[in-house]
Amino acid sequence: MRARLPDRDGVITRDGVNLAYEIYGDAPDTMLFIPPWSIVHSRIYKAQLPYFSERFRCITYDGRGNGKSDRPGDIAAYSLDNYLADALAVMDALDVEQAILVGLSFGGLLASIIAAHHPERVRAAILAGTITTIGPPHYERFDTSHFTAKRDSYEGWDKFNRDYWLKNYPDFAEFFIRNIFNEPHSTKQIEDAVSWAVETNGPTLLKTVAARAILPAFDVSEQMYRKIRCPVLFIHGDNDQIQPYARAEAAHAEVSGAQFITIEGGGHNPLGRYPAKANTLINDFIDRRLGITAPTRAPLPRTTREKRALYLSSPIGLGHGRRDIAIARELRKLHPDLKVDWLAQDPVTRLLEACNEHVHPLSARLASETRHIELESGEHELHCFQAIRRMDEVLIKNFMIFQDAVEQGGYDLVIADEAWDIDHYWHEHPELKKAKLAWLTDFVGYVPMPAGGEQEARLTADYNAEMIEHIEQHPGVRDRAIFVGTPEDIAPLSFGADLPLMRDWIPKHFDFAGYVIGEHPQNFGSRESLRQRLGYRDDERVCIVTVGGSGIGAHLIRRILQAYPIVKTKLPELRMIVVAGPRIDAACLAAPDDVEVRAFVPNLDQHLAACDVALVQGGLTTCMELAAAGTSFIYFPLRNHFEQTFHVAHRLRRYGAGTQMDFIASTPEMIADAVALAVSWPNHSKPVEADGPSKAAAMISELL
Repeated sequence: MRARLPDRDGVITRDGVNLAYEIYGDAPDTMLFIPPWSIVHSRIYKAQLPYFSERFRCITYDGRGNGKSDRPGDIAAYSLDNYLADALAVMDALDVEQAILVGLSFGGLLASIIAAHHPERVRAAILAGTITTIGPPHYERFDTSHFTAKRDSYEGWDKFNRDYWLKNYPDFAEFFIRNIFNEPHSTKQIEDAVSWAVETNGPTLLKTVAARAILPAFDVSEQMYRKIRCPVLFIHGDNDQIQPYARAEAAHAEVSGAQFITIEGGGHNPLGRYPAKANTLINDFIDRRLGITAPTRAPLPRTTREKRALYLSSPIGLGHGRRDIAIARELRKLHPDLKVDWLAQDPVTRLLEACNEHVHPLSARLASETRHIELESGEHELHCFQAIRRMDEVLIKNFMIFQDAVEQGGYDLVIADEAWDIDHYWHEHPELKKAKLAWLTDFVGYVPMPAGGEQEARLTADYNAEMIEHIEQHPGVRDRAIFVGTPEDIAPLSFGADLPLMRDWIPKHFDFAGYVIGEHPQNFGSRESLRQRLGYRDDERVCIVTVGGSGIGAHLIRRILQAYPIVKTKLPELRMIVVAGPRIDAACLAAPDDVEVRAFVPNLDQHLAACDVALVQGGLTTCMELAAAGTSFIYFPLRNHFEQTFHVAHRLRRYGAGTQMDFIASTPEMIADAVALAVSWPNHSKPVEADGPSKAAAMISELL
């Protein structure tokens, strides 16, 4: 899912060539993102646009030769003069008198040319991995003699060759992209960029190279750089394999007052590979040099001495919200002056508001992770690992919103319940950390699904390796890491080939709070009195169907509703209540008249403790609430969901809780038989600890 769609798009025609553009936001100040070389297109800026478009009017366009723009057949059409004229034509057509220019690679060269020769159009220029026309000699691999050489075979940089582009362009494209993102753990950036690169072809790119022989009508020497007077920020990796670092340094030396930031070990695209760092650098540069400070980043005055915490609760499942509220309540007992702001998304915000908790205003700006998960799902299927990988655009946008909240709020503590983006980017860039961090999770480690084969096994191992490296290299980022469970709850698995076993590594880096229930069922009173308070009769058998806060569970609900008439013949006293969640339209379920359908039940945990049987997905929090209540339940793990398939199932087996069924293999008749058996069969699951919230709160309290 894209974190933000354009507010407007269209085509500008210049000299017979159509240039596709997109506009994000409508702020008075404009940022123009200039496309790099035509091997990729404007989606290369996907980590910047969703965030900066809330502060600026952001304009992108695809360069001729890729994306939705034309691919003219003339070599001369790809001259530097034409690329410059395209940028100016976009500005003119979209009424941009002056803009902050952002240019990656070749786009950085174009931004420099505009800043030098059309200074009235440029407020500032941000040049990332910029191509320059001056400095020490370029890599020999890009020389004309190398490019035109005849070869019998092509290995390594020999693939940067005219004949090879015509013979096997896709292989060259992958090779070149891998050298753009030459940093370890860059699999997603490579995957994205390769997909954009194959939207063009070898013959088109050959024209862009041939056109370099056409001398521009304007100066591009050292003198050009000396003419730049606007504020300029260079961001360049010192391991850039496309544009030598020394050439960017040479250009910086000629630009008066420019700022130069080195990304140590960085490759050619810092905007894509290190978006949290790059976006923060851009923010700071704009704040300092242009005086455009976002209200959300300006620090708020501290008028009292109260302690302040920012609490992040995962939106995927309301059980996280209930357990986090329980921890916050215990924390307030230890620190009565503690003020807690919640950065959260729907439907967790509904639960928080129902509990009179304060939702941070910036929560409204978060991109919906729940919506992304819904779009990634199939019929009772969610390839969880791949869905998380493809959530990168959403997560970087939400991290930047979080960073704004921290910058503004002056918090003493951040409490993050499985906010993986916060953990990742603060470990990748520890200097961004602005408060103490208490980190909570109930699982650690991606696990490949068999259907993913060797490729997925390599990817999950790579992601796990990066996480392990982050934590071992920067152990101080997490001031307290809390595993919601016990050491026995760790799945007996490995993090991947040549990586440690989970049961060996996790205890070295986490404290254990035991399981954390939002409110333990032992506090609800007797089951008989609870049923009476909730309106359940003694002579009925109550079955609750609940699928969480996302829209993924509609298929499961429909299958269960098909089983309802069958089980009703076996149990005439059955009363079925379907909690569809706020994101499923009850009307689309076509439930029988005697089945009750509800959208949102804030005290759902009480109903689960009072019912006779529950049918649920394989999410941990709901299943553990049922286990703690001693309620019989049937759970259906989502197909290809590694957490539900491995981590959750292992824990439920340890507690002896629930009956696992396979959605694909389970007919309505089989579900009906399982419900009838569960109602009649007594529950013998192990007791679930009740002191988890107080234990977790005591651990977090030490940070205050």
